[in-house]
Parts: sequence; structure tokens; C-alpha cells
Amino acid sequence: MSASSALSIGAVGAAAEELNSAVEVSQLGFVYAQRRALSDIAFSIKSGEIFGFLGPNGGGKTTLFRLLSTLTPIQSGTVRIFGLDLRGNSRAIRARCGVVFQRPSVDAKLTVLENLRHHGHLYGISGSRLKARCEAMLKRLGLEDRRDELVETLSGGLQRRTELAKALLHQPELLLLDEPSTGLDPAARREFNNYLAHLRQSEGVTIVLTTHFMEEAERCDRIGIIDEGRTVAIAPPTELKNQLGSDLLVISAPSPQQLQAKLATRFQLKAALVDGSLRIERPRAHEIVAAIIEAFGDEIESITYGKPTLEDVFIHLTGHRFQVGLSE
Repeated sequence: MSASSALSIGAVGAAAEELNSAVEVSQLGFVYAQRRALSDIAFSIKSGEIFGFLGPNGGGKTTLFRLLSTLTPIQSGTVRIFGLDLRGNSRAIRARCGVVFQRPSVDAKLTVLENLRHHGHLYGISGSRLKARCEAMLKRLGLEDRRDELVETLSGGLQRRTELAKALLHQPELLLLDEPSTGLDPAARREFNNYLAHLRQSEGVTIVLTTHFMEEAERCDRIGIIDEGRTVAIAPPTELKNQLGSDLLVISAPSPQQLQAKLATRFQLKAALVDGSLRIERPRAHEIVAAIIEAFGDEIESITYGKPTLEDVFIHLTGHRFQVGLSE
């Protein structure tokens, strides 16, 4: 094969990959005053994929969401959505995206149907088409019998469904959701996530969400772990957990640093000290529990054994726990 043929095939492959991508981000950075919120972020999201950004509050997820949803202008780097550069094409991109914000954007004093109608007007939808789209969304999200009820009288799960109905009214190709399960009880959260999976399967919509819920991240095709404004890993959840390749022991002790040194001397065990607890990653870790307790039982408050979770992956990659509750 000639060099020119190889280059031609490579160009075709790159073009095909770009056509299959809903979102392409490279070298994205953002600074608030003196605080760097994002630094050199890069990732690609395939069309029809459910992609989640997992990270603690304050880690940069909401800033990234505001940039992707065109709410905040880009300072540095490049964002392409469906092949369109976000710089200079924000209006065209908005028409192809649906957005669900972390804080409710429905009008609580209007009915479900009134919320949908007003949202449709914002996208230039009116008349018979608006009526048909409203009816379709009410039916699809199980809100038909709630159409004339004020949103403020609905449960959190039903209000979230109303938000989703609004976001889907204009038939977007990309759905952006910022902490969509915030404020929902576990049952409503499962119901909402089940619908997202159904939406992707039945409509082919690309779904991008931010979350700090591990179970929500587990349901994504791939996740990007974000910490302190950087992406530290991007892969399917199962692949990330398998990369640890070990079982996990977590030991609580009154003097963890002293115990850490003793474990290294007595058993040649490498224990990481994370937020006051010792963490040992080791294949077949359960086999050494009895020996550790026999040797240092008086110095141990508790010892737990388990398989790696996404939170364990986060700790392994960042060296600290997954903190929730800080403002971003």
C-alpha cells in the first residue's frame, strides 16, 4: 500500500469517527477570577451514547455543563457539537439540544400543559404542531392525567418528568442533564434513569449527564471522572473497576499512621492512608484478614472487605474521598 493510500484511508477513518461523534472537546479551560475551574479538558462522546461526568461538587462538572449547554462563553479550547464549532454556532446548536438543569426550571404556578406550551413557543413551535408535540410528551412521560395540575402540587419525580418533557418537546438530538437526580428519592431516581435508557434505545438520543451518585454513573455507557477541574479517567464503569484488579480492605484504627508502618514491616503490605483510614488493594485480600487481626487486633477498630466500587476507583485515582455537598 502506498503512503498516499494509507493517508487517504486514515483520513476517511478520522472523518467517519467525527461523523459518529455528538460531542468533541479539546484543550478546554475556564477560569473564574483567580480560580481555575477547568484545565485542559478533552473527550469525545459518540452519537447515541449515555455519557456521565462523575465527580464531587466543586470539581468542575457544573462549569463544564454550562459551557456545553452554551450558557457560558468558551474562554479557551474547542467544543464541537454535531460537527459545529460552538464558537459562532451557539444558536444552531441550541436548536438541536435539550437541557435539564440541576435546579428546577419549570414554572410551579403553571400547569404541566401550560409549561409545555410556553416552552414550545420559545422554540418557535405553535398551532397544530405544538398541540401534537405536547400530547406526545404527555403520553410518553406518563403525564396525561396530570396535564391540568399545577406543577407545585406534583411530587419531585413528576416535576422531574415535566422538566424532561420540556427538554424533549422540540425533538433534540442531544440531551444535557445537570445532576438530574438531585432532590429525588431512590425510587423516583430509578424511574427517571430507566426512562433515560428507554429514550436512548427508542429514539437514539445522545444523553450527557453530570452526577455525584455512584448508582447513576454505573448505568452510563462510559463515564468521565472529573476532579479539581481535570478529567482523571474516561472509560466504561466496569472497565474502570476492573483496572484496580484487586479486592479492598479498609481498616479504621486510633493510630492509623503507626499501624500503616507496622503492616509494611510485618506483612510487607502497602496501605494507603486516606482521610484517616487505611486502604489495602490486594488480590484475594480476604485471606490476610485473620493474620492482620491476630497480629494487631488491639490496634484496630474495624476492618471491612469488599470488591472495588466507582468510589474506590475515584479514591485510587485522586488520593482522596469523594466529597459531596460543596458548592461549585
